[in-house]
Amino acid sequence: MTTVVEKPVVSDVRPGSSGAAVAALALFETRRLLTRLPVVIAFLVYLGWTVWRGGKDWDGYPALQDVDRATQSAPMLVGLAVLLSVNRAALRSRRHGTEHHFAVLVLPPWRRTVAHALSVVAAALVTAGCVAAQFGREALRPAAIGHGSVAELLVGPLIVLLSGLVGLLMAGLLRTAIAAPLTVVFFLFLFMFFTGGMSDGVTRWLMPVVVEPTASTLPSDLIGRPAAWHALYLAGLALCAGLVAVLVAGGRKPLVMAGVAGAVAMTLVGGVAQAGGDSPELVKARERATVNPEQVQTCVRRDGSTYCAFPEWGSRVADWAGVVDRVRSLAGGSAHEQKVVVRQRIEASYGLSGDAALTPLERPHEVTVGTRWGGNRVPEFSAAVAGVLVAGNEKASTSMCDGRMVTVMWLALGRESDPVEALRRVRLDDSVTGSSLVLQPTDGMYMTDAQTEVLRELLDRPRGEVTARVKSHWAELTEPKVTAARAAALLGVKAPEGDDKCLD
Repeated sequence: MTTVVEKPVVSDVRPGSSGAAVAALALFETRRLLTRLPVVIAFLVYLGWTVWRGGKDWDGYPALQDVDRATQSAPMLVGLAVLLSVNRAALRSRRHGTEHHFAVLVLPPWRRTVAHALSVVAAALVTAGCVAAQFGREALRPAAIGHGSVAELLVGPLIVLLSGLVGLLMAGLLRTAIAAPLTVVFFLFLFMFFTGGMSDGVTRWLMPVVVEPTASTLPSDLIGRPAAWHALYLAGLALCAGLVAVLVAGGRKPLVMAGVAGAVAMTLVGGVAQAGGDSPELVKARERATVNPEQVQTCVRRDGSTYCAFPEWGSRVADWAGVVDRVRSLAGGSAHEQKVVVRQRIEASYGLSGDAALTPLERPHEVTVGTRWGGNRVPEFSAAVAGVLVAGNEKASTSMCDGRMVTVMWLALGRESDPVEALRRVRLDDSVTGSSLVLQPTDGMYMTDAQTEVLRELLDRPRGEVTARVKSHWAELTEPKVTAARAAALLGVKAPEGDDKCLD
């Protein structure tokens, strides 16, 4: 007869074995997470979008204080995919009915939760690498200016970290697979609600990504976004979600409890500080840059003309001078040698929340240039320079309503490699026929149907021939009240058939 004596099973847990097991499980879950189809697709879409959009937003002339914010929205897609995948991974044992098998392992539930949290950290680090590559590519462009913010660059990875840890927390609180998709839908609705103009300057900072309502570029020291406090706020939220998930799983250790308290403190400090608003010093600096930019600008002289720019835009002077030289080379009379003052101007009174138009200058031969460059901004600046050379100042050029617009637009576009395409880019409605508003850094100039006809005829003719006629008839072409028909006759093209009346 055999007697069976039952003895409790004693796990052979050596010191450090739990830590090694957590690391091994974390490595396994990281590999599973990064190869999950939703995560792979999200990263591919993120990378594809980033590569496709690379350089297009800034036409090859990026301002790094804008580039850092442009890295924030796309990681939200990765974050949602990580949220769903981590939630599903944490519920795997419950879904497959294998939860009771884990009772024989050296890892209690809370340590397995730690392993899942570490896999989320790995996904956030991969996102950080993508963000660094996106920013680095723009920063290495020869025409890049300005300074980026490390805190702004941290937002993308922190969003992925926060999303994944929220998914992990939900797996501990709501053990159902439908909870995560519903949460994703809720987050998307909440984001659209807060970015659709339904929030004020305080509550919008409670969202992971804070989108600015304008595309204006400001000097780095005038932006005034509380990026560092916002990054602290997001990091605190992520730590809260992760540590509470560990608590829910049974990890009620003093260190975990202290971590939760610290994470809550981080969240509160960051959340309160980011809502503090603009300092009086920042408000004064913005007003000074808007009203009296000459007080903070550096001016240089090139070929007799003066170019005044904010400190970060000093490298743009050569580009502006090149445009001025090209426009003057087509002009006649005294305008061919006319010296101008090119002054960079901004409207910074309301930071990135305002988008007011710049008023035309009334000082003689002074031209406004903005903070963005490349693409459409080049022919727009050319039009502004041409208008000042013909009318004498910006105010007069914006109120010009006669055939002088033909001369202005010829000066602006005559040296372009594709002048018709440049004409399309500089007009408000992207047209090359009929009447339209011509854009420039300040108020626009109006072209009638007849003036457009004459200009198109000139653009189709040899540049040297038209240039010679413009210079020989400069006085008559720049005389106030000259008609489009008279300009056509002086330039040797057929009389226009379209209407030559300006807007009232």
